[in-house]
Amino acid sequence: MATIEGFRGSARGLRGNTSVTFAVLALSVWAFVLLQSLTVPVLTTIQAELETDQNTVTWVLTAYLLSASICTPLLGRVGDVVGKTRMLVLCLVVLSFGSLMAAFAPNIGWMIAARAVQGAGGGVLPLSFGIIRDEFGAKMNKALSVLASLTAVGFGAGIVLAGPIVDGLGFRWLFLLPMFVTLVAAAAAFLVIPESPVRTPARLPIWPAVMLAIALVTLLLGLSAGNSLGWFSWQVLALFAAAAAATWGWISIELRVPVPMIDMHLMRRRGVWTANVVAGAMGFATFAAFGFIPQLLQTPTEAGYGFGASISESGFLLVPSAIASFLVGFSTARLMSWVGARLVISTGLIVAGASFFGVAFFHEYTWQLYLATTVQGVGTGLVFSSLAGVVIASVPAEQTGVATGMNANIRSIGGSLGAAVMAGIVTARVGSNGFPVESGYVIGFSVMGAVMMLAAFASALIPELRVLPTRNTLADAENAELGLVPGAGAVGSR
Repeated sequence: MATIEGFRGSARGLRGNTSVTFAVLALSVWAFVLLQSLTVPVLTTIQAELETDQNTVTWVLTAYLLSASICTPLLGRVGDVVGKTRMLVLCLVVLSFGSLMAAFAPNIGWMIAARAVQGAGGGVLPLSFGIIRDEFGAKMNKALSVLASLTAVGFGAGIVLAGPIVDGLGFRWLFLLPMFVTLVAAAAAFLVIPESPVRTPARLPIWPAVMLAIALVTLLLGLSAGNSLGWFSWQVLALFAAAAAATWGWISIELRVPVPMIDMHLMRRRGVWTANVVAGAMGFATFAAFGFIPQLLQTPTEAGYGFGASISESGFLLVPSAIASFLVGFSTARLMSWVGARLVISTGLIVAGASFFGVAFFHEYTWQLYLATTVQGVGTGLVFSSLAGVVIASVPAEQTGVATGMNANIRSIGGSLGAAVMAGIVTARVGSNGFPVESGYVIGFSVMGAVMMLAAFASALIPELRVLPTRNTLADAENAELGLVPGAGAVGSR
């Protein structure tokens, strides 16, 4: 009893200490980001362990992205109303529960449901950044920058760590280890992070979220079922019709409600809608690539085109892309001042598109794939590090958070669609050996390259920008682009 009271006393002494608060938030964000990337190289392993097919296992990635894009803005706004620390603890508990579900999933349906629950824990990111903005005062910008960097590093670390964890402990530990970390983070947040006094009464965009969810789920189900049921079967056509009707209903509601998920009025601004088209296209291609390049590598050589690579080997292939994207981000501000944002973004899209065409037609040797993924990282780095400046230069200062958060949400939606489309293309034809024929990957990566080239045409309409916004405003936008808008989730408001 004395030990418990002593522990509580120590926790009370640490409560409100910014260094301790930052450590707990860093642990929370790190665990969440790891769960994003740990599964990327192991889809083939999950497919084999849960005895499913390649098209269905892609939903392990798609369900997570879909859930996060719907739930994150809602949870962030709830945090504005009831308290960010309270909601952070709840999100961490939900994340832990989803990890537990995934760790003991007996079948693929259970696993997909577990990943959807994990995606609902996406409020960890905006809530953590909202707490920093409320509590850190003069240290805010530095803390935000460090925590944002952790998200990038954590994603790459998850890809690298997946192989050793699976090889040493089994794939279920990909979920058990983060579960333990998130439980520790939840307990620590409850004990040492004070509840923020900042409250922002807000109405929740419930109906827009419901309609968007119906539209995306029916569309994704139709894309997934096309190969098996037939693209002109009544079931698939009914799903596409339902998706179209729900999309129309969603847009109609968004135009009328006072608190939309995606502000359609802002979408009328040229800088906003062009940047959103680019973000959706980049999400479409990059998430599909992250999901299927490891599967291409892990395909046994007897299929006639694979490498029989291990999870660790396929994970390391994606690391140069992350590093290249991270490093290129340091040079884009200078490039924009020299040649303008439009040319930087268009060049990035063309470079990324060329890399996807490279994967499609040159994948006989691993060095070709290393080269292609590194080039892809350069292209995505040019695009993503420039979009924030375009968006915030196109809207009034008070709408910066909404506009950049909307851009991030559209990227996630594009990612869920890209993974589903790629799965449908790759699995359209399966050889006698049980593996997709090589042409599926050729067509799939060619489609991604074509999407990038179409986005490059759209980027020609991006307003010219050579002078970046102020440092603080740009930092706000970059954080919002990651879904890190203060307290409001991916489409939060100030």
